[in-house]
Amino acid sequence: MSTTASRPTAADSGPAADRPGPRATGVGRRARSTGWLFVLPFVAVFGLFMIWPIVHGIWMSFTDESLTMAGTDFVGFDNYVEAFGDPDVWSSLGNTLFFTVITVVPLVVLALAMALLVHTGLAGQWVWRLSFFAPFLLPVSVVTIIWSWLYQPDLGMANQLLDSLGIGPVGWLAEEDVAMWSLAALTVWWTVGFNFLLYLAALQSIPDQLYEAAALDGAGAWRRLFSVTLPQLSRITVLVGMLQILASLKVFDQIYILTKGGPNNSTRPILEYIYDVGFTGYRLGYASAISYLFFALIIIVSIAQLRFIPRQEG
Repeated sequence: MSTTASRPTAADSGPAADRPGPRATGVGRRARSTGWLFVLPFVAVFGLFMIWPIVHGIWMSFTDESLTMAGTDFVGFDNYVEAFGDPDVWSSLGNTLFFTVITVVPLVVLALAMALLVHTGLAGQWVWRLSFFAPFLLPVSVVTIIWSWLYQPDLGMANQLLDSLGIGPVGWLAEEDVAMWSLAALTVWWTVGFNFLLYLAALQSIPDQLYEAAALDGAGAWRRLFSVTLPQLSRITVLVGMLQILASLKVFDQIYILTKGGPNNSTRPILEYIYDVGFTGYRLGYASAISYLFFALIIIVSIAQLRFIPRQEG
């Protein structure tokens, strides 16, 4: 007696065979319901602390809401029109852009140089890595205290160094032409460690075969740097530049603590002006309008940088 294995027929492979049964459909629905239960707490928190403040802020930008007034009136685009004609908006925005320009370039170049020095195999590498990255771990309050001591007019180390060189004292935080540069130096010292870490990780990911091939072709150290290392770091350089531009545009803490925008508002960034308008001038509606104009500027800068990345990769 022989038996033959059953084979699938055309009837078995028709639409009816592909249609899920009632049990499978029920299981899928229960799985989706369970998934939403897990996602729901995050959605609730995200909506409460992110979506709702954004929507409410946009609404406030079209009103005259104030901390000193009980009622709120809809004013339309009046706040935005006033912001475009406000000279303090443009001056604080100019300060922000100037701070961005003078910090982004050194934060990229110095971070690359520091990473190259460590990657070449300097003695005591852990000391160099710690010293380069440790300032980034300090809170802004500690950083500003350290640099306020360094910038003291009479007893600060910076002026004592100038005095030893026969140069007169400088009002590092009191002179309009110097204050922004002093804040930029503080920011570079404080935050360059993060960029250094990104560059160091990128250097360690470059294949050794590229350097070996270049050495066989007779390329020296400088030639390998410009022909192998820097081209391999082009993508991480774009990333570091993007992150640093966005971080510098949002500068607030160290400037507010050290100078509060002085002297004569020469260091006041746009975020500090928004804070002053909203919580010192009590005009929450107008402050919201300025903040959303600045948010639109950041979005434009981000999109421009994102469109630049594919050209670098290509």
